[in-house]
Amino acid sequence: MANTSARMLRLLSLLQTHRYWPGAELAGRLEVSARTLRRDVERLRDLGYPVDANRGAAGGYQLQAGAAVPPLLLDDDEAVAIAVGLRTSAAGAVAGFEEISVRALAKVIQLLPPRLRRRVDALQAVTAPGVFGGGPTLDAEVLTTLALACRGEERLRFGYTAREQDLSARHVEPHRLVSLGRRWYLIAWDLDRADWRSFRVDRLADPAATGARFRPRDIPGGDPVAWLRSRMAAIPARHEVSIVLHSPPETVRAVVGHWGMVEPLSPGAADSSSVVEGCRLRMSVDDLGWPVMVLGVMGVPFTIESPPELRDRARAAGETLLRGTA
Repeated sequence: MANTSARMLRLLSLLQTHRYWPGAELAGRLEVSARTLRRDVERLRDLGYPVDANRGAAGGYQLQAGAAVPPLLLDDDEAVAIAVGLRTSAAGAVAGFEEISVRALAKVIQLLPPRLRRRVDALQAVTAPGVFGGGPTLDAEVLTTLALACRGEERLRFGYTAREQDLSARHVEPHRLVSLGRRWYLIAWDLDRADWRSFRVDRLADPAATGARFRPRDIPGGDPVAWLRSRMAAIPARHEVSIVLHSPPETVRAVVGHWGMVEPLSPGAADSSSVVEGCRLRMSVDDLGWPVMVLGVMGVPFTIESPPELRDRARAAGETLLRGTA
C-alpha cells in the first residue's frame, strides 16, 4: 500500500505539469504496466482530479483544471487564502521561502477553477503586503508561467530589456527560477545564442509557453545559485560603495543579505571616537538608492567613505525626510 501511495503521488506530480503525457512515456516514468497506470488514473479521478484520457496507440493523459478544488478538501475561502499567501511569500515576505512558494503556487493555481482565480486576482489587486522587500514588484502570473514552463520542460518566448538595451525577443529553454538579493532570475538555455543566460524576471515581458518540449541540460557546475552569482560577479557595476556603520556585523548582514560584503572592525577603528562594535559595508551597485535604503533601515551612525555622490544622495534623502516632518 505504501508503494501504491508513493506511486500515486509521483503520478500526480507528473500530471500537474499539465503537459500531455503519452501513455507509454508516463508508464515508463513510473515503471509500471499500462494496466496499472490506468488503475492509478482511475483512483485519481475518484479523488476528484479531472484527468483526460485518449485511447489508442498514440493515447495519453492530461490533467485539467476542474470545477472544484481536489483533493485537499479545501473550501473556496481556504483555497483563495492559500493562493494569496503563497503569492505574498513568493514576493519575499518570508526569507528563504520564495522559490518553494513559487513552486507551490504553480501547483495550486493550475487546479483553481476560473471563478476562484478571479477572486485571487481581485483580492491581490486591492491589498499590499506589509513587509520590507526592496526588490521590484513582480506579476505573480508571470512567475507562475515561468515556473510551469520549467517544471513542464517547455520552451518559452518573451520580450526582454537588458541593462541599457532595447527590448529584444528571446526564445529559450527554461531550467530554473532563482530568488537572489530580493530579485528573481530565470536561468535558461538561449536557443538563438546557443548558450546559458540569466534573465531578471522584472525585465521580462509577456512570457508565453510555445508547447514545444525540450530535454533538460546540465547547468554549468550543477549549482544554479552558484552559477548565477558567478555570472553577476563578472558584470561591472557603476558604483563601488564603502560605508562604516556603528552596528554589529551580523545585524548589517541580515539587512543586505548576499548583496554586500560586511567586514568587522575592532573597537574604536571606525573613527576617532570610542565605538563598541562596528563594521565596514562594501557593495557594488548600479543604483545608489539601494545603499541609501539600507542606511535608512539600519538607523545607526555611519560614515560614507565612497563614492562621493552617495553622500549627496543620502543628504538629499535626509532633507526630504526632514521637510516631511516639519
